[in-house]
Amino acid sequence: MRTSDFDYYLPPELIAQTPVEPRDASRLMALDRATGQLAHHNFRGILEYLRPNDLMVFNQSRVIPTRLRGRHSATGGSVELLLLRQETPGVWLALGKPGRRLRPGARVTLEPQSSDTGSARSLAAEVLSVNEDGTRRMRLEGGHAQWEALGIVPLPPYIHQPLADPERYQTVYARQPGSVAAPTAGLHFTPQLLEEIKGCRATLAFVTLHVGLDTFRPVQEEDPAEHKIHTEYYEVDQAAAQALAQARRTGGRIIAVGTTSVRVLEQVAQDLAAQGSSEIHPVQGDASLFIRPGHQFRLVDAMLTNFHLPRSTLLMLVSAFASREMILQAYQEAVAQRYRFYSFGDAMLIL
Repeated sequence: MRTSDFDYYLPPELIAQTPVEPRDASRLMALDRATGQLAHHNFRGILEYLRPNDLMVFNQSRVIPTRLRGRHSATGGSVELLLLRQETPGVWLALGKPGRRLRPGARVTLEPQSSDTGSARSLAAEVLSVNEDGTRRMRLEGGHAQWEALGIVPLPPYIHQPLADPERYQTVYARQPGSVAAPTAGLHFTPQLLEEIKGCRATLAFVTLHVGLDTFRPVQEEDPAEHKIHTEYYEVDQAAAQALAQARRTGGRIIAVGTTSVRVLEQVAQDLAAQGSSEIHPVQGDASLFIRPGHQFRLVDAMLTNFHLPRSTLLMLVSAFASREMILQAYQEAVAQRYRFYSFGDAMLIL
């Protein structure tokens, strides 16, 4: 298996630049893994596929305003930071540009980015070290509230239009701050649609996975096994653990909403298998699982996802769930049918 096996051509105009309104007005492609059959719907057509006792698992992580701008304290040159995850209090792993200005010992003055920041004051940051992958360890002055007042919510690099409403890059059920990118399969849901899903006698459960570096990092190695996937913090609380156990007891399907939910569930399943246990219990930790073809799925029975970038870990993940050939054929059909791709694009339900 090579990284180039997960390449495909996407016309640039199919990369969605803005979200549709309302959220559930997007399109939905349904793929039956058993037959390879495709069906096309409005997103609300997802209700047709739900059965009593199904459990839909959502990632409730909320995107935090981690894109910061400022000036190099010595040269006055412009600097941009993207905070990826907090390692210890006040110390963050970050991407920074231009890299030549951000060597160990460099200090940066982070500044308000608009008049909307009110009384927010500038803050200092210092480069502690530079990692082999180009990320920086940064020490930030002040607490979360202070630097969040200076930051903006980061959008993926393929989205070139600013959002009129930053909340459109949050799911309606986002509760736990910590992500640098949205779990975008959840952007299609409205509060009303969630209530209608419960009306189908399906159950909703919420887990947390804070989306990190790999959202922004393509696979550069030709052998995917050589790609170092970064860890992401996850949490399954008591309510979610009970819902998962109940679905298993009643024979309901576990439907993961988004690849981030898939990663949580399969990390939990892998850890349980390693412990020789089958009892699902509350847990938190760092997800390090790289799901690619050959992975044996233990908890996920179906998944809802958006259409992913070529040569990406996420395309490998969905190809592991169906097959590479089936997924690439579905993507070819999505291009022919003019589906919208990536974060603000349309959705795919894989059964």
